[in-house]
Amino acid sequence: MDADIELMKEKFAKLLLGEDMSGGGKGVSSALALSNAITNLAASVFGEQRKLEPMSPENRSRWKKEIDWLLSVTDYIVEMVPSHQKNKDGSSMEIMTTKQRTDLQMNIPALRKLDAMLVDCLDNFKDQDEFYYVSKDANDAEKGAKRMDDKWWLPTVKVPPNGLSEVTKKWIQFEKDSVNQVLKAAMAINAQVLSEMEIPENYIDSLPKNGRSSLGDFMYKSITVDYFDPEQFLSTMDLSSEHKIVDLKNRIEASIVIWKRKMHNKDAKSPWGSGVSMEKRELFEERAETILLIIKHRFPGISQSSLDISKIQYNRDVGHAILESYSRILESLAHTILSRIEDVLYADSLAQNPSLAHCKRPSMVQISGSLKFDAEEEIEKLNSVGTPTSMTLLDFMGWRTEQGEVGKRASNANLDELDEDGDEKLTGKLHIQLPKKSYIDNLGGSRSPTSRH
Repeated sequence: MDADIELMKEKFAKLLLGEDMSGGGKGVSSALALSNAITNLAASVFGEQRKLEPMSPENRSRWKKEIDWLLSVTDYIVEMVPSHQKNKDGSSMEIMTTKQRTDLQMNIPALRKLDAMLVDCLDNFKDQDEFYYVSKDANDAEKGAKRMDDKWWLPTVKVPPNGLSEVTKKWIQFEKDSVNQVLKAAMAINAQVLSEMEIPENYIDSLPKNGRSSLGDFMYKSITVDYFDPEQFLSTMDLSSEHKIVDLKNRIEASIVIWKRKMHNKDAKSPWGSGVSMEKRELFEERAETILLIIKHRFPGISQSSLDISKIQYNRDVGHAILESYSRILESLAHTILSRIEDVLYADSLAQNPSLAHCKRPSMVQISGSLKFDAEEEIEKLNSVGTPTSMTLLDFMGWRTEQGEVGKRASNANLDELDEDGDEKLTGKLHIQLPKKSYIDNLGGSRSPTSRH
């Protein structure tokens, strides 16, 4: 207990000093200090999560304890609301009382639930014995097929010679779908928070004066043509590396900010004044936002854009800083878990078809499901499938055998029928509420998930 108190003192001293341990007042803002603390805590606890395995007891305890400390700040961020007070003589009067700020009251419980679901997902892999990991230092005979991507340092997944059993594949796909829903919910919350952050003046000052200069002639003409197809546009772009994808995002986000400022600037003499009609500006902006949405959906693990980094760095709202950083690190963890699940499924596909070893595998996880989604919709999807807080392989195998007819089908291993008939037996709903705001609306402050650790 004494050690915990001393650690807490150290943590909050760093926050109060703005990470300037000299005490000279040159530290960062409280908002950025808290954001950095949450990000650094997640990096040290989860690291790169190289394997699908439970957290160590020490890391689990540390994560729960220290994230609780940092999130406790939100309990004291309040807003004034009208209330009625009854006097002794029976009369009543309206007074102002405090309550936790609405966005925190709604989103912190949601993020805590998503956090718990990801930790539970890792726990679920403790009893499986059909795949295991070979160290990167093992010889080639042990490792088998060489990893054909840029993650050479990750351990190699080994599966049985004939691949995973059908029930294990079904279970792993179930876990993948559950984590995918968590990822989309975290992304939606994060995009919403970033959209509410102000665009810093220094970012605006760094922008060119028109969208053409930001995009370049080719991209500008492609976006402003009469007939526009976003998928066709992206097919003409070089998306072969993370650097090129982030550069494209930076250019498009800059053009959106420029067009928005021109639409809202009524001073014709201003350098931000618009020489193109309002309708066309709105059309161009909508097209650019659609491109951003597709990129975000297709490459959820991509680094943060310049606009996102600038917003986080200059944000002064502590509530926003906590929501943004917490949702961002959950995004990062969810994306990493999905990547590790993909590693297992890829190893299984190699066992089924060894010729795939000579093909370069995709290096990025794509989000499955509908392109457009918002936070409330993603939470509802989690509720509709009843994503369980615990579903180990053994749980999964006994999951649909509780009723007579379903049990008979299970004994016959008719897994396809079980998928259709067993879904209603899942439990563990998310009973939380989120603001109704479309995901594409949030792209005014759009960002890419993981830059992060």
